[in-house]
Amino acid sequence: TCRELGVAIVCYSPLGRGILSGQIKSLDDIGEDDARRMWPRFSKENFPKNLELVNQLTALAKQKGCTTGQLTLAWILAQGDDFIPIPGTSKIKNLEENAGAAQVKLSKEEVKEIRDACEKADVQGDRYDPRFSAHLFGDSAPKKN
Repeated sequence: TCRELGVAIVCYSPLGRGILSGQIKSLDDIGEDDARRMWPRFSKENFPKNLELVNQLTALAKQKGCTTGQLTLAWILAQGDDFIPIPGTSKIKNLEENAGAAQVKLSKEEVKEIRDACEKADVQGDRYDPRFSAHLFGDSAPKKN
């Protein structure tokens, strides 16, 4: 595993393009020209289904006295020092909120509760539009000796 090899995991888009921030409650919360509307998980059919998990996380975040985004990032941080979330941030207020995740301490039971909710969630839609997937997951260049 990565941990056995001493390789850290960099968690790209840990807030799921904003859906796990808890700030997007409907497609009306993102503009008509927003690029996320191209991603299958944000389609009219899939988005409401994907909010079910977000709503579960939001309820737990309220119990913890933090935001949904902070709970999400705290869960990643709870996996170990070798898990490094890199949330994209375009506003200072979001940067400050994200940094607050370091102060959210989760019990082992809460970490398990979040993992169980994620594993049981019926996430709908691919992460990327199929037109982009071929460019992201193509073969790597051949190794040179």
